[in-house]
Amino acid sequence: MKKLSFLDKLIFSVNSILATLLLLSYIVPYISPKTFSLLSIVSLAVPVLIILNILFLIYWLVKLKKQLVISGIVLIFGWMISSSFYEFSEKKVLLNDDIKVMSYNVRMFNHYKWNEDTELAQKTFDFISEKSPDILMLQEFYDSPAISFSYPFKYIKTKSKKNKFGLAIYSKYQIINSGSLDLENSANNIIFADIIKDEDTIRLYNIHLESLKINPNKEHFGEENNEKLLGRLQTTFKKQASQVAIFLSHEKTWSGKKVIGGDFNNTAFSWVYNNISSHKKDAFVEAGKGFGKTFDYSFPMRIDFILTSQEIEINHFTTFDEKFSDHFPIQARINW
Repeated sequence: MKKLSFLDKLIFSVNSILATLLLLSYIVPYISPKTFSLLSIVSLAVPVLIILNILFLIYWLVKLKKQLVISGIVLIFGWMISSSFYEFSEKKVLLNDDIKVMSYNVRMFNHYKWNEDTELAQKTFDFISEKSPDILMLQEFYDSPAISFSYPFKYIKTKSKKNKFGLAIYSKYQIINSGSLDLENSANNIIFADIIKDEDTIRLYNIHLESLKINPNKEHFGEENNEKLLGRLQTTFKKQASQVAIFLSHEKTWSGKKVIGGDFNNTAFSWVYNNISSHKKDAFVEAGKGFGKTFDYSFPMRIDFILTSQEIEINHFTTFDEKFSDHFPIQARINW
C-alpha cells in the first residue's frame, strides 16, 4: 500500500469492500431469508458486484499491481462454487421429437397500459403463436376474450372470478390433472398440471413468487427513502421463503418427471433459487449462452427460469429479446 498513490489507495479500499460483499454473497443461497433477510438483498446485487470486480481486476492487471489478487481470488472462488453468471458455450441439438417449453411473464398483455403501444397485446400474442411452444407457461396472465391461443388443453387460474389476473398453462399434450397451491395474502401464485406424452406423465409447475415491486424509474425504487425500501425487500424475501416452503412440500408428493417454469422474482444467487433448483437441471446452465438476462433492467438480471428433473435432457435454450413486457420470454427444448 505504501507504493500506491492516494487515488490507488482509495480505489483499493472500494475494491476491498466490493470484493468482500461478493464473497459474502456466496453464502446467501444457504441462509434462509427468515433467518437473516437483510443478507438476501446482496443476492440482487451479485451481477453488478461481479462486473465491478472484473473491472478492478483489469485495472490492477494493467498497472501490474499485486492488488489484483483480492478480486482475482474472490472471482475464481465464485466461479468454482456459485451459480453461473455467464455461459460461454451453447448446446444446440434440435431433435424432431423435442418438446418446446416456453415461460413468459407477459405483464397482463399490457391491460393497464404500462406501454403506450396499443398493439402490444397483439404483438405478444403473435410472437407466442409464431414460436408455437408445445408447453406454454404464462405469469401475470390476464384472462380476456381477446387472448385465445389455439391449444387443445389449458389450465388457467385467476385470483378470483372478478380478478382476471393470474397464471396459465397451455399444452399440446393432454392435461389429466391440474391444481393451484393458492398462495395466501399474495397477488402471486403457483399452479401445476400433469400431462401425458406417449406413456409418460409429466408434472408441470408454473411459479410466480412474491414480487419485489422495484420500479427502477423512480427515486429509491418507488419508496420514500432507502430505509423503507430495505424494509419492504426484507418482508418480500421472507414471504418468498414461505412460498418456496409450500412449493417444496407439494413437490414431494410427485415422484415422476417434472418441468418447472416461472418468474421467481429473485436471482440465481438466492436462497429461493438454490432450494427450488436443488437436484434439478437449469435449462440456461445446461444449454444457454451469454448472460441469460430475463428482466428488462440496466444490468443482467436472470429471474425467470426453466428447470427440469435430472432424467430430462435439455437440448437447447433461448432467451428472446422481444420487448413486449418488462420480462423477456425464455424457451427450452427438452427430451427424454
